[in-house]
Amino acid sequence: MMKCRHCASEISLTLIDLGSAPPSNAYLTRLTMRRPEKWFPLKVLVCKSCWLVQAESYSRAAELFNDEYAYFSSFSDLWLKHAENYVDSMVERFALDSSSHVIEVACNDGYLLQYVKQRGIPCLGIEPTASTSAAARLKGITTIEDFFGSTLAAHLLNEGKQADLMVANNVLAHVPDINNFAAGFAALLKPQGVATFEFPHVMNLIEEFQFDTIYHEHFSYLSFTTVSRIFQANGLAVFDVEELKTHGGSLRVYAQRKDQGQQAVSSRVAELLARERTAGMNSENYYQCFQEHANQVKNDFLQFLLEARRAGKIVAGYGAAAKGNTLLNYAGVRPDLLPFVADRNPAKQGKFLPGSRIPIVSEAYLQQQRPAYVVIFPWNLRAEILSQLSYIHEWGGQFVTAVPKLVVG
Repeated sequence: MMKCRHCASEISLTLIDLGSAPPSNAYLTRLTMRRPEKWFPLKVLVCKSCWLVQAESYSRAAELFNDEYAYFSSFSDLWLKHAENYVDSMVERFALDSSSHVIEVACNDGYLLQYVKQRGIPCLGIEPTASTSAAARLKGITTIEDFFGSTLAAHLLNEGKQADLMVANNVLAHVPDINNFAAGFAALLKPQGVATFEFPHVMNLIEEFQFDTIYHEHFSYLSFTTVSRIFQANGLAVFDVEELKTHGGSLRVYAQRKDQGQQAVSSRVAELLARERTAGMNSENYYQCFQEHANQVKNDFLQFLLEARRAGKIVAGYGAAAKGNTLLNYAGVRPDLLPFVADRNPAKQGKFLPGSRIPIVSEAYLQQQRPAYVVIFPWNLRAEILSQLSYIHEWGGQFVTAVPKLVVG
């Protein structure tokens, strides 16, 4: 029986079983298309001791975030604006200046630290993937290519590289050893330093049936209650929380060193803890019926694709996103029903989606083919994509989203 990655209790409660799939960001090349793919079970369980929602761990982080990793944050204008606004807010709130030091863990391609650098604030990026860390360095950002944890934190501490601000956007859910990861922040912060963590709120995932956000790169699905408990056990104390619209509903959690932090605790902390408790997130019933709704979404999507094919209409995808790969592989969709997916990222173009092996093409190809329907897989960027691809209406094309329910038009 699996043991909880935070409290080591035995786990038996299942949230959802999506069968098996390859890692969602393991895009294929023409060469690797000739080789077998690694598929891993994709099942999510819930610890009834600490209520950490977590995936069974079959793959190592190094297999998921490897040299072929092709997720670049800078290809979303919306996300870039989010990062710039974040930097403005943190500089003002915590009085950061040229004497401060900012460290971002999982800095990707430097999408956020570029704004820190522009303000003349010394910064350091930590990023395990070669492709994105190279892109960060091209922006002039000093970047360490490694996984973060207490070992790397101790090394940086010995070099005198403590931080006034540590940033961790959309990485907390991606770490297999969440205790070690949190302890690294407690070790590397200056006595009065602060850390912020952004991650999708599992309350939104469950209540809005966002099952396609489940994939192997996510080892944990996090509530505020559970994150607060994990941080407390590893030397951090939460002092504030904000609810964001990013990624279908996220939290930004503010933490400080438990031993020396002096930030006042916001009333929003108690309010959100109470709301999660009232919703029943510390009870078994809250996690039931999720599988049933995922099955309904899958069946509705498949029925739509089959009916479009019978009518002789082309259905294309837009956004070679991990969440799209979860949906496509759970539904068993192949190129006969969805012949291609367009994406802005040149690093993905010319490759193929893992599992479904659907080709990834440029936006120009999408315009040439003039499909009757375009399925938006990164539905969290729907507004941005609707504006970007508004021209499909010129030939009578329609947009489609499948999650949390099928919407055409």
